[in-house]
Amino acid sequence: MAEHPPKVIVTKLGFDGHDRGSRVVAAHLRDAGMEVVYTPPWQDIPTVVKLATEEDADVIGISSLATDHLLLPKLMAALRAAGMADVQVVVGGIVPPRDEKLLLEAGVARVFHPGAALEEIAHEVRALAAKARALRETAAP
Repeated sequence: MAEHPPKVIVTKLGFDGHDRGSRVVAAHLRDAGMEVVYTPPWQDIPTVVKLATEEDADVIGISSLATDHLLLPKLMAALRAAGMADVQVVVGGIVPPRDEKLLLEAGVARVFHPGAALEEIAHEVRALAAKARALRETAAP
């Protein structure tokens, strides 16, 4: 039986409604053979955690252009609290270096800055999905 493709949620937290970049990335990941669940902007953390649980997501991609990336430490804590520490989280957009350090320390797997190549994003998301699945397998009884 063939393994199913990586499952990725692409979303935006908080009040940042600029979604053009997230739509472009979501379409590219889909075209690269991944299963993509795209949400409209203005999601809150409990909704994203619930969706990740329901969809059995491997990776959550967050787009941020207006400091909403600062919500990611709370998202990471909520994922851990829900028993979903294996889900890998990436963020793309405008993230200053001081904030990038904070996000990585909180458990965000990768930060993509403006101009990141779509192929690089797809390659990294695919690798992170494999990591999420390996973590699940080692945690399973």
